[in-house]
Amino acid sequence: MIKRFAFAAYPVSDVPASTAFYRDVVGLTPGQSFGDTWTEFDVGESAFVLTKGESVGVAAGSQFSAAFEVDDVAAARARFLEHGVEVTEINDSPVCWSCFVTDPDGNRFAIHQLKSH
Repeated sequence: MIKRFAFAAYPVSDVPASTAFYRDVVGLTPGQSFGDTWTEFDVGESAFVLTKGESVGVAAGSQFSAAFEVDDVAAARARFLEHGVEVTEINDSPVCWSCFVTDPDGNRFAIHQLKSH
């Protein structure tokens, strides 16, 4: 039986450089690190992981599945634009606002703000 969601891993070409991007630009807090092959970021009770994907047959820049909750999606988007990061316009859905960010390897992730109900 599955006990909990443990982590999501994104393949990158350069773990230290990508760690700096996700720490300094995205604002995630690093957790455990194993040199230039694996870095974990603490996200609630789970982890977001950067790893060299070639060893398991996953190409850097091939992921598009993570979504990070923020309090202010417009402010988060502005921060990415200030850093010259590719980010979409804000999408408006019935339950949230979101935009999609592309990391230096080409992986994409969502920044998401729930609407008050």
